Amino acid sequence: MRDTALPPPPEEELPHLWQKPAYEVLFARLKKLRVEPRVWTLHDSRTDILKEQAVTAHDRREIVSFLSSIIKSSLAWLDSDDERELVWEEASKRMSERCGRTAMGEITRRWPFEDHGYGAFSLAIREPPLTGDSLGLKTWGSSYALAQLLHEFAAGPLAHLFVPGPLSTPQEVLELGSGTGLLGLAAACIWKTSVVLTDLPTIIPNLAHNASLNQEVVDGQGGRAEVAPLTWGGGREDIDSMFWELNRYQLIIVADPLYDDDHPALLSSAVHEQLALNSDARALVMVPQRDETTKGLLRTLREELARGASPLLCLEESIVNGQDDWGDENDDDEMRHVGFWWGIFGRDQSGAS
Repeated sequence: MRDTALPPPPEEELPHLWQKPAYEVLFARLKKLRVEPRVWTLHDSRTDILKEQAVTAHDRREIVSFLSSIIKSSLAWLDSDDERELVWEEASKRMSERCGRTAMGEITRRWPFEDHGYGAFSLAIREPPLTGDSLGLKTWGSSYALAQLLHEFAAGPLAHLFVPGPLSTPQEVLELGSGTGLLGLAAACIWKTSVVLTDLPTIIPNLAHNASLNQEVVDGQGGRAEVAPLTWGGGREDIDSMFWELNRYQLIIVADPLYDDDHPALLSSAVHEQLALNSDARALVMVPQRDETTKGLLRTLREELARGASPLLCLEESIVNGQDDWGDENDDDEMRHVGFWWGIFGRDQSGAS
């Protein structure tokens, strides 16, 4: 049941346009109304989330009305067209921030990681405005959810890849569909190894920016991050030459890779081409179970991975509860609570001699 207690009053009253507030007053108040996207964690209390959303919903109605009135107003009392344009622009930004993260302009937010034996750190990730279907320009909740579990995998089902020694420690980890790079950069920091972050050529400029932005952090944690284009199912012209040599990676990671019907087959082909053929090689995959569509895409991916001369079978799997901000603030709260499925795949050696 939702917490129906009245939220606290706003810190300061919003200006009334009929009072013709000065440019400095309007602009300063609009700056204070900036909304930062939430950084979800696996440790959020459902009660705390509901309380926070109740306060947000109460304040949002008043603030949206205020922003709408500015956008519709001629602001005729301000001294210049430049002042009016700046106020309208700032009000429009604040309005878009309240229409969901996919409607936001460029943002940079910081993602913290607690010390689980590898040292606490945080990553700054830039997310440009979403254009067309370039979903790789946004950081989805699954990347953070999986990143927070990496130390557990290294000590558990992937431990054989992290035993000290040149023959057992993966010299490089490959991330497919890196997007903004949060997962791959976190893997470099937590696993203290080299990670190659890849995505479509259109995503690479922002991905490279984030790798550069966090280079000092990654280096300080004992890791290394490299960025290169890799189009699933593409020819040599669509991938970096470093991927022409097939089956070289002992460990592949990927989070939230499926949002179209052809993605399971394309991802499967990329994994089959890049994952080493030995019995120790592993692919760690996380797929949010948002709805029946994503559940169906996961089933198809498992089927595709199990095909071919050297099938990949799911050796271990589970679901962790997490948060995702796919959608907008008007979505029902239940849509924000997502089960993040993860699976570890390895080569089927049953037919090997």
